Parts: sequence; C-alpha cells; structure tokens
Amino acid sequence: MAPNPAFFAEWTPRVLSLLRIVSAYLFLLHGTAKLLGMPHVAMFDDLQLVSLTGLAGVLELVGGVLLLLGLFTRPVAFVLSGEMAFAYFIGHASRGTPLIPMLNQGESAVLFCFVFLYLSVAGGGAWAVDAVRGKASPLQGAG
Repeated sequence: MAPNPAFFAEWTPRVLSLLRIVSAYLFLLHGTAKLLGMPHVAMFDDLQLVSLTGLAGVLELVGGVLLLLGLFTRPVAFVLSGEMAFAYFIGHASRGTPLIPMLNQGESAVLFCFVFLYLSVAGGGAWAVDAVRGKASPLQGAG
C-alpha cells in the first residue's frame, strides 16, 4: 500500500506544531527553574541574573513562551538555536569529550539546538500565532 500524499500534506504542519509546542514547553521549564525556582533545581538557588546562566534563563523563559505560542517563531528559534550551540561548547564540550554528548551531559543542548534550527527554517506549523496572523515580516517569512 503506497503512502497517501494528501495525508502527509495535511498532517505535516500539525505535527510540526506539536514538535514546537512540546520542545518549547521542555525548554521553558529550564527558564522557570533558573529564574522562578519552579521546578526547584538546587544548583540554581543562588543564580545571579547578571551572569551567563542568568542570561540563559531569560532567553529560555522569554523564548520558551514565544515558541510555545508560535509567535515570531523563526527569529526566536534561530536565537535559541545559537544559545544552545553556545551552551554546548561552553558548558559541555569543554569537559573533555566534545564529540560524545552522552559523556558530557550535552545531549539536551545538542537536541534543542537542532530542533530550534529546524524550526527557524520550517516555521511554527499550523497551530501557531504566526499562522493565525497570516502576516510575514522580513525576519519571519511565511509559516
């Protein structure tokens, strides 16, 4: 039985939205843990807002909310992809095993980096504020 192209054409934008929503929620939790203490992560107890980790928390909180809504998806996802690349090379690869993220606890950073890079090109999908607005800014593009 051959795949039905109409099925994929109909469901691809919806599944893209699910990928965006779930990824944004998981990412947003990192920001709320750092800045709001929810969920509580002991290593963030004495977080200084004016630090790399504090800046990361702001990007994760604001960017996570924007991605969750699908608002300015492409530029936001591009910035967050860069943040995760930076986080990987500064915080994980420097532990001596740059090519093996499993050994330097960098798997999440790598995965977020590439999911966000994909979203920066693909857009937010069918269930995004960007799709409802129907307007494309020069940075946003269609979708």
